[in-house]
Amino acid sequence: MSENVIHVTDSNFDTEVLKSPIPALVDFWATWCAPCRAIAPVVEEMADAYAGKVKITKMNVDENPATPGKYGVRGIPTLILFKNGQVVDQVVGAVPKTQIKALIDKVL
Repeated sequence: MSENVIHVTDSNFDTEVLKSPIPALVDFWATWCAPCRAIAPVVEEMADAYAGKVKITKMNVDENPATPGKYGVRGIPTLILFKNGQVVDQVVGAVPKTQIKALIDKVL
């Protein structure tokens, strides 16, 4: 696990994501989700590549049900990109690395 990936919870989501001074990408995932495990290395790679420019976070939907519900997360993995506390864009599913990079690049 990259040291640049921050694990967020329902209780620290506002502070870590919505009030972040830099854009934040949230990876909504679960331990039993094979596609989530498939994109995890890409998410970690993005965390290292964009360190200091974009905050890369992960939220376990089983342990933190309130936030995914608030943002309408119906399937996982779901990646939601936030800037200034607002949703900029999102992708659902185990998408290619190029699509995740393009998502992040929208806010830079």
